[in-house]
Amino acid sequence: MSTVMQDGFGRQIDYLRMSVTDRCDFRCVYCMAKHMTFLPRQQVLTLEELRRLATLFVGQGVRKIRLTGGEPLIRPGIVELCRDIAALPGLRELVMTSNGSQLQRLARPLVEAGVKRINISLDSLDPERFRAITRNGELDQVLRGIEAARDAGFEGVKLNCVVMQGRNFDEVPALLQYAIEQGIDITFIEEMPLGEVGRSRGESFCSSDQVRALIASRHALLDSAEHSGGPARYMRLARHPATRIGFISPNSHNFCATCNRVRMTVEGRLLLCLGQEDSLDLRGLLRRYPLDDQPIIHALQQALRRKPLRHDFNPQGEVQILRFMNMSGG
Repeated sequence: MSTVMQDGFGRQIDYLRMSVTDRCDFRCVYCMAKHMTFLPRQQVLTLEELRRLATLFVGQGVRKIRLTGGEPLIRPGIVELCRDIAALPGLRELVMTSNGSQLQRLARPLVEAGVKRINISLDSLDPERFRAITRNGELDQVLRGIEAARDAGFEGVKLNCVVMQGRNFDEVPALLQYAIEQGIDITFIEEMPLGEVGRSRGESFCSSDQVRALIASRHALLDSAEHSGGPARYMRLARHPATRIGFISPNSHNFCATCNRVRMTVEGRLLLCLGQEDSLDLRGLLRRYPLDDQPIIHALQQALRRKPLRHDFNPQGEVQILRFMNMSGG
């Protein structure tokens, strides 16, 4: 009989988002402050600790692991870590979220290591605007990375676009057209109000309903019951059925009732909810019990009972969670 993890509301937890680094080669305006202080090495989980935790979670019923950051592909040893995790008996799929900057070099090795699907952030197709949003990113480098991912043999390649008023809302049609031309999926995401980023989140908030209305003014949309095991709601285009459009709406249409996820930061904090601060210190447990998983499993089961029913994001109000997105696990 397979192990199943449940929270206190009976929701089955089978999806772990695991951060492998808080560092990134970009400084996206919705994810970080302009000047960041990153964790010292001794506070970061080692590759061995990441492997041990992945093994433990899969043994407790996790069937999907997403590696995140920061930017996971700048972590030394990432391909070998992917190979080890992908080989775990019982894991259905290992997937990743990336900014695309390293994919020209690493897309094919990741496929060979067992990464099945990859999400790539793309918030603008204008080089100057892309640099303004990422603060230091090169658009051409990311576009070449997307093409490398498309050609590498992943089972799925998807673009992620965080939509912001005054920054890239007007580019939604162009970004969708790019996805259509590439034959890949795209998901439009509401900005999540995590961390003080030097501006009011309400100034740039754009709801999924606004994005959908803009797309519907140009394309016939078809409802879809498809899901990828995460929070996105999907639609199809009547004239371009190969491209799937997703909407992630943590503010306007929260997905808490069906939440099947927990997040682990690279310092080993198991976040029971993206929008709450309650967490379990897995790093401390790992280092206290280097040869015994049972105390860790017991603490995990107890912590899941505290998983909140929902988050309380309010993009128009003050930031409630001071933790930056890069510290939350992508």
